[in-house]
Amino acid sequence: MTAGNTSPAESGSAELPREVVSNRLLKGSVKRSYIPVVDIDWEAPLDDDKFFVAPKTLSLYGTELWDRMDRAQRIELSRQEFVNMLSTAIWFENIVNQGLLRHVMHADPRSSETHYSLTELGDETRHMVMFGKAIQKVGAEHVRVPLAQRVVLNTIPFFLRGSGLWLFALLGEDITDELQRQMVDDPDVQPLAQRVLRVHILEEARHISFARDGIRKRVAEMPRWRRAVLANVLGFHGIVNQQAFINPVVYRRVGLPDPKAARRAAKANENFRLVQKRCFAGLAEFFEETGLMGRVSRKIWKKIGYLD
Repeated sequence: MTAGNTSPAESGSAELPREVVSNRLLKGSVKRSYIPVVDIDWEAPLDDDKFFVAPKTLSLYGTELWDRMDRAQRIELSRQEFVNMLSTAIWFENIVNQGLLRHVMHADPRSSETHYSLTELGDETRHMVMFGKAIQKVGAEHVRVPLAQRVVLNTIPFFLRGSGLWLFALLGEDITDELQRQMVDDPDVQPLAQRVLRVHILEEARHISFARDGIRKRVAEMPRWRRAVLANVLGFHGIVNQQAFINPVVYRRVGLPDPKAARRAAKANENFRLVQKRCFAGLAEFFEETGLMGRVSRKIWKKIGYLD
């Protein structure tokens, strides 16, 4: 398997028919896909003095709490935030896969769009295995979703149809993708973590293109009232996304005496807010372009610090 950036032939276009875009992404998948169980050296030792994500992207980086930590505590914070990110991603990709399965159940099996949906499903399944093995390798417990949230999350796949499926996929993939891009080339990051992030970035680039193309085409055809509803509820995902990345469980595992206070410090951390803004910038531009940045959503994104 070979690495490389997503080529122009792999990216979607509003002017191209869905079948053409799907065919291009299928060809890209043939050229650049991975089998993480084989393509990652899981036996390579970890470096005790390296971080698991880039320090500048950590939720407490630059705070008074950070200043009081020694290097070992900072590395442990990076380990736990890495595991939290991967645990969240496993849940998200599981939900996307359930939505994709329901989508292809009613789709034309001859269609290239169906074929790429199945290809993406396979990619996401391998990513879940990769994330699980990475959590095992770094020697930490996965972060469980609270029971009440699990009940809600288990109902989401039943509602992922049409534009809702592609929007859900994009909301989870786009922000995380940009966060990983801010981490992957930092020389202070564990080689294993870099490899996991790089595999995910390269394959998710196609998934993001597929979702964006599907959204563009569906938004252009949907009634104005429906587009307005979507544009004004998307912002609520930002609240969920932010809470997922400042999980008190992480701070408790690091040994901080007051995990809730640490969460408040992370939420108010200007450095972390800047990281979030960078992660959301591309998606914000896409929402503006497609008419999916509603007034309510804009207020929410601003309130949580994803927009100025």
